[in-house]
Amino acid sequence: MAYITPVSGGAQPVFATDVRNPVAAGASTAATPVNLQGPKLDFYRVVANTSVATQQDVNEYVSNVIQAIQQTATVAMYQVDGDTLSFGIYPTGAFGNSAANPPTTVSTALFLAAANITYAGYQLDTCTSVGFKLAAS
Repeated sequence: MAYITPVSGGAQPVFATDVRNPVAAGASTAATPVNLQGPKLDFYRVVANTSVATQQDVNEYVSNVIQAIQQTATVAMYQVDGDTLSFGIYPTGAFGNSAANPPTTVSTALFLAAANITYAGYQLDTCTSVGFKLAAS
């Protein structure tokens, strides 16, 4: 019986799930998050001037920040932890970082400028591009 090795298809730029040896020769995924469900993401963490945990309803601060970010990129996931909001967005490079230009103060400044909306009593003070990181623990 003939067998065709499936080496093309939905590999996405993160992980080739359709091959038997998904890591390229000489490459390593140690200490690198693997996202099997979708495209490669950029991760940003912003810190607000006060807790935003109570501002997660429709048309409140968190949803408005997400809408502001989505003017430039799509928010694939986010997390609110007190005064800290973490975002996974795509496409990669939407805020100026890419493989050729890794996350820098320029990309974090662009992300902060896009996300920092006008909202009474709340503002985003700092932004970092820390890679995938869950809430403080």
